[in-house]
Amino acid sequence: MSNTQSLPFSELTALSPVDGRYSGKSAALRPFFSEYALIRYRVEVEVRWLQTLAEAPGIPEVPALSESANGFLESLIRNFSVADAQAVKAIESTTNHDVKAVEYFLKDQMASHDELKAILEFIHFGCTSEDINNLSYALMLRDGRNNVMVPAIGRLADRLAEMANAFAAEPMLARTHGQPASPTTMGKELANVVARLDQVRDQVATTQIRGKFNGAVGNFNAHLAAYPDLDWPSLSRRFVQGLGLDWQPMSTQIEPHDDLASLCHAMVRFHSILIDLDRDLWGYIALGYFRQRMIEGEVGSSTMPHKVNPIDFENSEGNAGIANAMFEHLAAKLPISRWQRDLSDSTVLRNMGPAFGHSLLAIESACRGLAKLEIDSERLASDLENAWEVLAEPIQTVMRRYGVPEPYEKLKALTRGHAQMSPQTLKTFVSTLPIPETAKNALSALTPRTYIGNAESATRQFLKERSGKN
Repeated sequence: MSNTQSLPFSELTALSPVDGRYSGKSAALRPFFSEYALIRYRVEVEVRWLQTLAEAPGIPEVPALSESANGFLESLIRNFSVADAQAVKAIESTTNHDVKAVEYFLKDQMASHDELKAILEFIHFGCTSEDINNLSYALMLRDGRNNVMVPAIGRLADRLAEMANAFAAEPMLARTHGQPASPTTMGKELANVVARLDQVRDQVATTQIRGKFNGAVGNFNAHLAAYPDLDWPSLSRRFVQGLGLDWQPMSTQIEPHDDLASLCHAMVRFHSILIDLDRDLWGYIALGYFRQRMIEGEVGSSTMPHKVNPIDFENSEGNAGIANAMFEHLAAKLPISRWQRDLSDSTVLRNMGPAFGHSLLAIESACRGLAKLEIDSERLASDLENAWEVLAEPIQTVMRRYGVPEPYEKLKALTRGHAQMSPQTLKTFVSTLPIPETAKNALSALTPRTYIGNAESATRQFLKERSGKN
């Protein structure tokens, strides 16, 4: 195997399918969760802190920056390139410290500007690496969540909402415990999922992300040693909130990651809903309720030419499961740190990208599968026509209204365990009941296709209200 030991990196040689086989489908996350992105966010935090110090009263050694100096600093953030990130990595090869490498990179860059050259030692002033890292990861999470993940969940929910509207009046035999149950509509069942996705999307979108900026053990020790009269907590708050994050006032060396755990748990709940959807749709395809549009050239089986497999929903389920395993570990691990600091969170945090990558793959696979579905109304109608026993529920309920003794027991004896119940058997039974003729006529006119309660109206009302919110 010696000829494989120095394989160059590519989609074919990547260890993770997120960066290999599925790299094109996860590319939207690279600007936010890659190593390049982490370094870029660190540069932004370091630069913003220097600018904050220049604006703060009581630090005469860092005077207000000129337009030229601020423009130079802004260009470092705005124009930060992959080549710049590679330069940082080259420095890290010597320092063996990723955050210190960013500090040295910035000093190298600013040394060419006379005004900034005079305040180089205020880069990273009073900071521990975690001050930079926790804010960088927080920005990463905020931007990746807001720009990619929340819109992706929204697209999935919107596609399902379109289908729910189209199939709101499509009667379908429900199944509880896998057995025929009171009918519903396909649209109503899809709308149920939309309601759940909307709720969890809001939870993902609104989870607070706090950042800390208070030094080596959270007490502004070094800050107060240098400038004892400065209100460092207020300056920290203004700085963190100026980045668009919530402020964490109390911490050890590290931000406790409770918000990150909350976001991970919200993602776990989202994936549980998605897996539930994937499995239900897989089952509806197996029952023939949905057909899948064939893709030209696609093969369903290496040996059975006829097959059109529900591969997209299977792919979605599998990736959602992997994402959940990762998010569950992130949520359980990150809020735990020995005493004031240990580094076990550092390597774990680097796996947020793969976790969100598998999540995005799961969403995109589900959306792709939904786009292939065509409803089979005849199959739905056939199943309903062979399930007249589901009308035992309305008959015994009406019997209760009019005081007929033992209604449940009578219908149980008539219907339970019978291979197939004929409509005539039920109509004959109804004709013998001591209830008003109007009630008899209404029950006799009922069919499995029409016994759908308010499924259609509830679906349309929900979708109308949802459209108003959006």
